[in-house]
Amino acid sequence: MSRGKRLGMGFVFLWFLIGGIAHFAVTELEMRIVPPYIHYARATVYLSGLCELLGAAGLLFRRSRRAAGWGLFALTIAVTPANIYMLQQHDEFNVPHWALVLRLPLQLALLGLIAWSTGIGTGTGTGTGDSRLKENL
Repeated sequence: MSRGKRLGMGFVFLWFLIGGIAHFAVTELEMRIVPPYIHYARATVYLSGLCELLGAAGLLFRRSRRAAGWGLFALTIAVTPANIYMLQQHDEFNVPHWALVLRLPLQLALLGLIAWSTGIGTGTGTGTGDSRLKENL
């Protein structure tokens, strides 16, 4: 794996590790950004935090890296309603409006970084046996 991909994966790892910890450390704050139409906000926060932590941990192991990449990619898409809700209700949050607007394109960049650094969708993988498969074909 190239140095760039390792750095990218390191960023993704830290992003989801810190985010996952936050779900448990500041649960009440995290619950505020769950849109009201999503029931069981506390359970949603705990579940998404657990998924972030499992995904981050999965990046550490070559055998699980690709699955972790897919999981974190899907999770990033799944939390988009919370980001949109924050933008729509920006007066309720102590976050500058411009930061909430910038968050959506940054989320696209994060999706790209997850895909690139973990090799998902490229068929090249990051050490999950894909190269051995190609050698055998």
